[in-house]
Amino acid sequence: MIARWAVAAIAVPLAIAGAKKVSDRIEARRGSTRASRLLRRGVSTAERLTGRRKRRRLAW
Repeated sequence: MIARWAVAAIAVPLAIAGAKKVSDRIEARRGSTRASRLLRRGVSTAERLTGRRKRRRLAW
């Protein structure tokens, strides 16, 4: 029970943050690619499932 809580409270947010950083680095080097878009889509889905708010980026 404690291990499940630890995974939900610590590992999932760390994985989300890591995926954000990876997609940012990919986009910084090569622009928007299929991999970076897939990572961003996964991050937004994981944030919705965990109840975290999605940060809005300015589109201009």
